[in-house]
Amino acid sequence: MPRKSTRLTFAVLATGAGVFSMLQSLIAPALPTVQHALHTSQSTATWVMTAYLLSASVFTPILGRVGDLIGKKRTLVAVLVTVTIGCLLAALAPTIGVLILARVVQGIGGALFPLSFGIIRDEFAPAEVGPSISNLSAVIAAGGGVGMVAAGPIVTALDYRWLFWLPVGIVAVTTLIALRYVPESPSRAEGRVNWLGAVLLSGWLVALLLPLSQASRWGWGSGRVIGLFTAAVLLFALWLLAEARSRSPLIDLRIMRLPAVWTTNAAALLFGAGMYSIWSFLPGFVQTPSSAGYGFGSSVTAAGLLMLPMLIAMFCSGVLSGRLEPVLGAKKLLTAGAALGAVACGFLALWHDEQWQVAFAAGVFGLGIGLAFASMANLIVGSVPPEQTGAATGMNANIRTIGGSIGAAVTSVLVTGHLQPSGLPYASGYTHGFTLLALLCLAAALAALLVPGRRAGRIPGTPRASSEVSRTEPETDAMMPR
Repeated sequence: MPRKSTRLTFAVLATGAGVFSMLQSLIAPALPTVQHALHTSQSTATWVMTAYLLSASVFTPILGRVGDLIGKKRTLVAVLVTVTIGCLLAALAPTIGVLILARVVQGIGGALFPLSFGIIRDEFAPAEVGPSISNLSAVIAAGGGVGMVAAGPIVTALDYRWLFWLPVGIVAVTTLIALRYVPESPSRAEGRVNWLGAVLLSGWLVALLLPLSQASRWGWGSGRVIGLFTAAVLLFALWLLAEARSRSPLIDLRIMRLPAVWTTNAAALLFGAGMYSIWSFLPGFVQTPSSAGYGFGSSVTAAGLLMLPMLIAMFCSGVLSGRLEPVLGAKKLLTAGAALGAVACGFLALWHDEQWQVAFAAGVFGLGIGLAFASMANLIVGSVPPEQTGAATGMNANIRTIGGSIGAAVTSVLVTGHLQPSGLPYASGYTHGFTLLALLCLAAALAALLVPGRRAGRIPGTPRASSEVSRTEPETDAMMPR
């Protein structure tokens, strides 16, 4: 029996995770304003986004595992306090360097995702777990959309610093409520934090994501890019070796080899490539002056409003997926979500001359995001032992981010590879980019078809999960290789 109100617990988790998701996209439309206000260059201003990405990638799986070990509520409250400090520091930042540091601190909030999923699994009744995870996923997905839509009006009416002042108040209140009302999860993993694994994981993630985010400025053939990619491969190999030999691995590689886990992660990698690229490039497309032969010359605010159908659709489909999952199964919903993403990107590749066409495609993609986000979370949570929930869902979120970085980098090459004399991309660049994203989402749908129709089983020697999420088909215990 839950010791506290699950509704209040869910509200706390949804607020924290939603604000963090919003912070991911909230600052992007305001980067030119930040650049001007802090008297810095465009290349330096982009580090406001890059620092956040790298920090979230490092801390999401590590703190997810820490929560499994020492307690999810304790870790959740600490992360919420850290996000509050990061937002306060950003709101007061006198220089671009301080703002970048603040974004690193904010990125620690990435751990809110796996911690929230773990608390839901531990505290909610089994029948409530799947719908609650779907609803939380809908909030997380919609948070990114809210950031895109709200940034313009906030900056226009107030100032870019209010992009951080507003979250300060919200997260601070959320922290106090979490401290008082969210129960401490009784499920704990055994062992300790494998700090060698944490350092190696951080190393290969930074070495991989940094050149992906900076290659357009550094050059794909530059020594820095090639050197960092080489370092990423070596550090990844060392990380695998260290985790395999550790008695208390940061990420249990046996968990990652579960059929339901690796296939879901493969779909997350591919779908993340499409999703983050759409978020990055579609607003730029509609803001392009029509003199370029395409685009609508929209303002930041108007571009955000054109993304409103995506925001509404992703929230509605995310909530709806919680009702459909017991009937259809998470696998079918993930396949459908990725397929809708492919349809939306394919539509954009063929038809993007009218604003209604872009709004329609954004809405269709939003439907796909809502279904895919909720389904991936449910598949992972339903396939791993309770004490591994934080680490497994943290890695799934990370893999989605890695896919997004790869997709954005490749799409950037297609879009900006050949420029008009005015410096604007050719329409063909966007057409090729949308086509690539359609293929990536289609590949994600094919990967989703590989997800076992039944539970892939549990790790030998571990107890059966107490809160099973997958309820549509009987479970089979297909043992994975040691």
